Amino acid sequence: MNNTIEYKGYVGSVEFSEEDALFFGKILGIRALISYEGENARELVDDFHSAVDDYLDSCAAQEGEPEKAYKGSFNVRISPELHRQAAMTAAARQMSLNSFIEDSIKQAIRHVPLLEQRRY
Repeated sequence: MNNTIEYKGYVGSVEFSEEDALFFGKILGIRALISYEGENARELVDDFHSAVDDYLDSCAAQEGEPEKAYKGSFNVRISPELHRQAAMTAAARQMSLNSFIEDSIKQAIRHVPLLEQRRY
């Protein structure tokens, strides 16, 4: 079972409330809180599509740029010692710290089945 849906480059979560007998979710990877819901899978997907379209229409009406999910830049907080070790290892390999971290993440997620099935 997949717990995400995708539309126009936006990824949304899929959750279920047994108490309310309702599927719901929110768009992931952006600061804006955009949620959707449905009593069944079809309604959830339709409401997700409508939420994305409404968000994009609202941005266009305000002449603003919509946020891009997963734009390729993020902050990571690690211990100073791990930071030092990563920087030293990157330097020893004659690569930037960014390249070293990117390669490390690629290697770490290579064995995660969900990510092998869906490429964002």
